[in-house]
Amino acid sequence: MTDHTDADGDDELTHTTDEGDVQMVDVGAKPDTKRRAVARGRIDLGSSTVDAVRGDELGKGDVLATARIGAIQAVKHTWETIPMCHQIPITNVDTDFDVEDESITLDVAVETTGKTGCEMEAIQGVTTGLGVVWDMVKAAEKDADGQYPGTRIGDVEVVEKTKKTLD
Repeated sequence: MTDHTDADGDDELTHTTDEGDVQMVDVGAKPDTKRRAVARGRIDLGSSTVDAVRGDELGKGDVLATARIGAIQAVKHTWETIPMCHQIPITNVDTDFDVEDESITLDVAVETTGKTGCEMEAIQGVTTGLGVVWDMVKAAEKDADGQYPGTRIGDVEVVEKTKKTLD
């Protein structure tokens, strides 16, 4: 397997061999470290839909509580949906919703202690959590033709990544 050095001087492991074959990265020799990643994303909605979310007025139930559960479930199952992702011990997941006039932003913070990071878990939490919001509000978001012209999920990014040695 080819190792590369990134801008910080750390070894960057790739998922390909020198021959170009895809494989899971062997992290067995790496030391355990405490890691944290925070991802963020946003769903754009109509203002009346956001008001209905705030007022818990949608027929499917509490949108944000359900989205929180979906986000946490996605974090815990990331290794099953991202092909070369390691199954890692999740030590904590925090979710935070910011409900604005025409959007809802979700931050998902994931913590682990292990040999590999948790960025993919945080991203999966955000995208699934926002997907749950969409599923729960879709009746309110549809236009007369059954389309979603103003509904979109975007701006998904990792906004924090930390790694600390264990004491």
